Amino acid sequence: MFTGIIRAVGTIERMQSRGGDFRLSIRAADLPWSDYETGESISVNGVCLTAVELRDDGFDTDVSSETINVTALDNLAAGSCVNLEPAMSLGDRLGGHLVSGHVDCIGCVLERKPEARSVMLRIGLPAAYRRYVVKKGSICVDGVSLTINGVSAESFTVNIIPHTAAASIAGSYEPGSKVNIEVDLIARYLEGLLNARDGGGTNELSAGISEDFLRAHGYA
Repeated sequence: MFTGIIRAVGTIERMQSRGGDFRLSIRAADLPWSDYETGESISVNGVCLTAVELRDDGFDTDVSSETINVTALDNLAAGSCVNLEPAMSLGDRLGGHLVSGHVDCIGCVLERKPEARSVMLRIGLPAAYRRYVVKKGSICVDGVSLTINGVSAESFTVNIIPHTAAASIAGSYEPGSKVNIEVDLIARYLEGLLNARDGGGTNELSAGISEDFLRAHGYA
């Protein structure tokens, strides 16, 4: 589990093709890699990957064919910069929101516009995921926890403050940039509960949940 607060920006040193998938070698001298162990989860641009080898200045990780198909990692190349966040520990500050590192879809930056000291990004996403996006809700873009400022039929807008631009790759986005999107986990679970209720299931938790209930308790 992650928080969406980027700990370092790393650089892809090598992408090695390995029988249909590939191995990434990532360099990031700003994290204490000696504190971590082989097998730990690390978020790379919002994708939960396993460290298969640790070095003093970074780590190697394998990217499966399934992950290649459902994320934007295939757009990386040697020299690309990536957002990094090691998995959180129990008791850590939850500075962003709960992030699983399981990417839902690939979004595309449609517009970039300065707003005072921030940058407004308008990001398009597949229609099937529009129902999870609400104004002032949370969303994870390439591993960065962001607040949604506006929503349209096919896109949403977020603001990138100077700190976020400096501490992640979000400051480098341009129209056409592909990004990994993970919608809010709470929205996913609420949908599951409502579907169980509407399907006539026997889930006791869903039996008393209605749109009026969710609205009264601040979820809708």
